Amino acid sequence: MQSRPNKADQAYRLLEDMITFQDLAPGQLLSEAMLMELTGLGRTPVREALQRLSRERMVEILPHRGVFVATTSIEEHFRLLELRRTLEDLAVRLATFRAETRQKEAMVELSGRLDAFRGDDVRAFGTLLKQAHDLVTSAAHNDYLQLAMTPLQVLSRRFWFAHLPDPAEHLPRAARTHAAILRGIAHGDGDQAQAASRQLNDYLIDVTYQALGAPAPADGE
Repeated sequence: MQSRPNKADQAYRLLEDMITFQDLAPGQLLSEAMLMELTGLGRTPVREALQRLSRERMVEILPHRGVFVATTSIEEHFRLLELRRTLEDLAVRLATFRAETRQKEAMVELSGRLDAFRGDDVRAFGTLLKQAHDLVTSAAHNDYLQLAMTPLQVLSRRFWFAHLPDPAEHLPRAARTHAAILRGIAHGDGDQAQAASRQLNDYLIDVTYQALGAPAPADGE
């Protein structure tokens, strides 16, 4: 009974990775047969993964035509960040009080790996980034919050990697900010964790303005 969910999760991870890093390009039309060949998995797990990706607005399923890889939009990303900022602030605050010992230990360990991250390997950093997001949302111990946060993080990761100005500069910078969030939660310092979370979201807004080709507005504008 466990094989199907495991395979569906595997298909989801593979396809989400391919979309995030544009192995499957925005606007590309795909078939189930093509995705089965790319993942090496059967029709059922691929379909289940596509349903999840559709709910997260990574793909659009077109009946009798195939699967359309969703495009990214700067305007949509700004709207997404409005919501992400508020929900992530809540997730960090809840996680600070609710994280279990094993989750705090995992956060300390991951924060060390993030602090030590150097270079421009986007896929290696993407793995660490997913782990950080999953740790925070799971440590909040609120299923509804996790359901709301996951699609926002998935879409935001995709946009960020697609518009990253200089990986060698920005990956370590993002790594340090995520490490600060995790350490704050693990040490029960909600103020530090929330400050780092807000710094992260300010940074994401700046990157989005850069993608637009415009400077970010000054505070208060």
